[in-house]
Amino acid sequence: MQQRTLAQFQVSAVGLGCMGLSHAYGQQDESASLATLDRALDLGVNFFDTAEVYGPLRNEILLGKALKAKRDQVVIATKFGFTYRQERTDFGEITGTDGSPENARAVAEASLRRLQTDVIDLYYLHRVDPAVPIEDTVGAMARLVEQGKVRAIGLSEVSAETLRRAHATHPIAALQSEYSLWTRDVESNGVLDACRELGVAFVPFSPLGRGFLTGKLAPVAELSEGDFRRSLPRFQPEHAQVNRELVRVIEDMAAAKGVTAAQIALAWVLAQGEDIIPIPGAKRIPHLEQNVAAVDVRLDAADRARLDETFAPENVSGSRYPAALAAMAQK
Repeated sequence: MQQRTLAQFQVSAVGLGCMGLSHAYGQQDESASLATLDRALDLGVNFFDTAEVYGPLRNEILLGKALKAKRDQVVIATKFGFTYRQERTDFGEITGTDGSPENARAVAEASLRRLQTDVIDLYYLHRVDPAVPIEDTVGAMARLVEQGKVRAIGLSEVSAETLRRAHATHPIAALQSEYSLWTRDVESNGVLDACRELGVAFVPFSPLGRGFLTGKLAPVAELSEGDFRRSLPRFQPEHAQVNRELVRVIEDMAAAKGVTAAQIALAWVLAQGEDIIPIPGAKRIPHLEQNVAAVDVRLDAADRARLDETFAPENVSGSRYPAALAAMAQK
């Protein structure tokens, strides 16, 4: 597996976003999830992304069980900062944000127990809490680094201005935001530029457009009741029909190269820079293997230009989040 640099870590060029193994995308089977994690290790994947809210809690417990024996071989990232109802097992449980120093400490301690480890490699603020200055939140995260409970800290879905303020308080190792062919906000809002200016690795989540860019996703009406995508505007029929035509360009390019649409979409993300480390999710081993193999797919300048033009932001139909979730991003 090719590797890329994230702060003091060398991580696999393609990581694994673990949310779907126990949360958000329909039914999950623990034995299948454990098998997927084992196969990821076999393939050289060493960068695993989870969060307190995934499950909730269950995803960290799953990773603790799966990775404990290989702990010194992997980099584990987790997150705090959402408030939620623990009895829910879909995104309906999110009720707000809590970036208080007290919550930063409490969640870190609980995550350490669930992950069965004595240190969190990368600890992210999941979303900015508008009631707490970013300097206060990052200051508390920095103290966890000083105490040896966290190795590096990151932010998720923040603005360039917030990143700079945070970085002035303590070095930020990584910024995680959604980035794919059909979600390219970070190119135009200064976030990618700020990351490069400050030497912050950029970690795209949902680099396959939550499965839509693979061309294989069922219509939204056929997704299970607990599937998060049922609430997303882009997946609704009136928008999905428009977006499906864009995906045909990916499929045509994939057919010409003898690869899959998912591999083309992921190769495009990888080609945006060596400082970019995508974390596609995969519930099933064949999807995981396909994602890992994308590191060997080459796109030439003409390929990239065609994809850039096809997926220009004005061509994508529908917003990426409903209003309540959108309001929590890019603060």
